[in-house]
Amino acid sequence: MAAGLADEVGLDIVEVSPGQIPVCKIMDHGRAKFEAQKKAAKARKKQKTVDIKEIKMRPNIDQHDYDVKMRAVEKFIGGGDKVKLTMRFRGREMAHQELGMELLKKVQAETVEIAKVEQHPKMEGRQMTMVIAPVK
Repeated sequence: MAAGLADEVGLDIVEVSPGQIPVCKIMDHGRAKFEAQKKAAKARKKQKTVDIKEIKMRPNIDQHDYDVKMRAVEKFIGGGDKVKLTMRFRGREMAHQELGMELLKKVQAETVEIAKVEQHPKMEGRQMTMVIAPVK
């Protein structure tokens, strides 16, 4: 009976929800498929991929250079990206790792309103890294 109605109107019978009692609709299957694709594309378009931006510093960084790096951190966090701060140690700087730790703690204190620490500072070979992410 339903197949005859669908043929009469020139449409298809589409199963909307399968189950013990299947629910079907008389509709244009091609158009329904097209609408679903369009909806999925629109959802993908609205998604924001979160990138990880990296800022590299040294423990004895000059104040002006530090300010420039901090502006970049604020710009990245404002754009919704995570920031990986890398503190590179060279030569004798390895003996004074506490200076690098203090600098990363200073960055953390200055960005406390706009960012949260996702990965606390840790040593990886000759560099110390910390990851901060924007606060929702």
